[in-house]
Amino acid sequence: MTRFLVARAWSRGVLVATVVAALSGCGINFYAGRPTDVRRIQELSTELDRLRQQKERESQQLREAKALLEQRLQQEIADQQVKLEMAERGLVITFVAEVLFDSGKAALRSEAHQALDTVAQVIQQKVSDRDIGVEGHTDNEPIKHSGWKSNWELSTARATSVIHFFESQGLNPRQLSAIGYGEYRPVASNDAMEGRQKNRRVEIVILPKKLTKREADLLRRAPEIDASRAEASQYK
Repeated sequence: MTRFLVARAWSRGVLVATVVAALSGCGINFYAGRPTDVRRIQELSTELDRLRQQKERESQQLREAKALLEQRLQQEIADQQVKLEMAERGLVITFVAEVLFDSGKAALRSEAHQALDTVAQVIQQKVSDRDIGVEGHTDNEPIKHSGWKSNWELSTARATSVIHFFESQGLNPRQLSAIGYGEYRPVASNDAMEGRQKNRRVEIVILPKKLTKREADLLRRAPEIDASRAEASQYK
């Protein structure tokens, strides 16, 4: 596990900093008077800065995609058929299920094609390199007449219908995934009709790019790297 620890001690009037950095695969003793150690801290800091800039560019892409969707889906948003949200897991585009499907059905309504096509176009224009997750959700009303075994099957089939539509519009199938959560991730109480309607939904999530193990280590240890950079800057 990556460890990055900075300790300071005075020895014969010279500040000594010890840096244990599994990021480089070995421990480094960083002494104030050793240029190679200062250089190593500078290299890690430069790598971290590049990663931060990359993540900011990716976040900006999502913000631009959100702004374009807000413009092109203005009416649907005003009618509360669609909601857009920036979340930790990415840009979440939520469709009320009734906009996309008839009750108990998993085939897309023809009226839904235009809005979904708009989403597909924005993905291609702004974030074509991102993975897209489509999540189906239902209320907690048990299946009675539609023939599905449970709400899991219905929600999964609905999510799958959306990714098939996206594939037909030219999105890369390798970047598409579908999952059904049934009634188990509600966003409102199922006690009232309004809450059940909010829970019947499809969420299209434009996901952040995956981090490599090293990138995740760098971001996790960023405070320690920044502290070491401040120490090393005194000995340039």
